[in-house]
Amino acid sequence: MNESIAQDHEHRRRQAGYGFALAAYGFWGLAPIYFVWVSFAHPLEVLAHRVVWSVPLLAILITLARQWPAVRALRWRQLRVLMVCSLLLSCNWLIFIFAIQQGRIAETSLGYFINPLVSIVLGWLFLKEQMRPLQWAASGLAAVGVASEVVAQGELPWLGLSLAFTFGLYGLMRKQLAVPSSVGLGVETLFVAPLGVAYLLWMGFGGTSVDRDVAQIWMLGLGGFVTVLPLIWFASAAVRIPLTMLGFFQYLAPSLSLLIAVFVFNEQVPAGRWLSFALIWLGLLMLSIEALHHYRRQQQLGS
Repeated sequence: MNESIAQDHEHRRRQAGYGFALAAYGFWGLAPIYFVWVSFAHPLEVLAHRVVWSVPLLAILITLARQWPAVRALRWRQLRVLMVCSLLLSCNWLIFIFAIQQGRIAETSLGYFINPLVSIVLGWLFLKEQMRPLQWAASGLAAVGVASEVVAQGELPWLGLSLAFTFGLYGLMRKQLAVPSSVGLGVETLFVAPLGVAYLLWMGFGGTSVDRDVAQIWMLGLGGFVTVLPLIWFASAAVRIPLTMLGFFQYLAPSLSLLIAVFVFNEQVPAGRWLSFALIWLGLLMLSIEALHHYRRQQQLGS
């Protein structure tokens, strides 16, 4: 009887985890709509508001999660790494906002499709993690996909690659810290918040001719919620389902972004880029199958 109750509890816990993961990655996939909505502002201004408004929201989240002891326990070495992480994340956010405002949403989705494969290669290079045969094959297909983009367009998809590598490097550094996501992001935003405040003050006191009304400021302020809300859902999912299973949801965000680019904003995707997407999608399919097989094998060995 007790075993049945425990199994039912675990099933409900997993179902809730899948719901939170769907909400988090679905929200991230729809995020380009917000950044198009606030495209009246310069990307730096959008970034500054996003950072500044995220700080109090993250402080509330850390308080509710009772994680201030984890903040106080951070060592100087960890703080230095988080400082570098804050710069990488800020660059990633700025590139993303710039790309959205330039009408290149499809290229951002290309970058985030490549990102899981970039992360695997970075883990192999810097953490000496072993790459299994299908992971090598998947990474090779992604490389061929990028090469086909260069041949078809005559240039590197630098926005997509910049997003993939800045976020890949960010993930690589954060992986070595074992710091809760809300704590890490809270400290990272706190590091760059003075720059955001300084930029907004400079704008407000005559640095530019821009004069924002209250409605526009509130629109920009929503960037804090766009940042923090999916993080809460992601953290809720991560404690309920295995990371291997959570990884399958990460493809939802760039898929939704691509659909939005094509069907909502009528963005033209060159024929050559569809070939790049096809090769990368094939690589991700191989990666997903390999990850599921590896997870099941580990489960069998552990039982």
